[in-house]
Amino acid sequence: MDRQDMKTLLKAQQGELDAVLMYNALANRVREKEDAETFRRLAAEEGRHAAVFKALTNQTLQPKKALATLLPVLYKLLCKKRLYPIIAKFEYGAADTYAPVAERFSEIQSVKEDEKRHGDTVNALLK
Repeated sequence: MDRQDMKTLLKAQQGELDAVLMYNALANRVREKEDAETFRRLAAEEGRHAAVFKALTNQTLQPKKALATLLPVLYKLLCKKRLYPIIAKFEYGAADTYAPVAERFSEIQSVKEDEKRHGDTVNALLK
């Protein structure tokens, strides 16, 4: 594994850990029960993704609370109609970011596919 791959994998691992806190914080803040259940499920999946990256990096990282603090506030300010598309965009962006390393590390392929599905799932909450 070269330095650039390690950098990408560590950034991905950190993002997945941060997403666990973010989705759980949103689940505790949203009004709709379906949204809360969806965010809790997504948090669990992001935790599994973080474990995939940890197996590749062999490093233990700590989640950062910034998104978990910010997103519930944005939910209140922007409402779900404007916030959820932003979240979905980040999920799609993660899938795009993971694509090159998924070619070299087959374990990441399913994570990449999950991120696209997460974007679709969050967008579906708007319907």
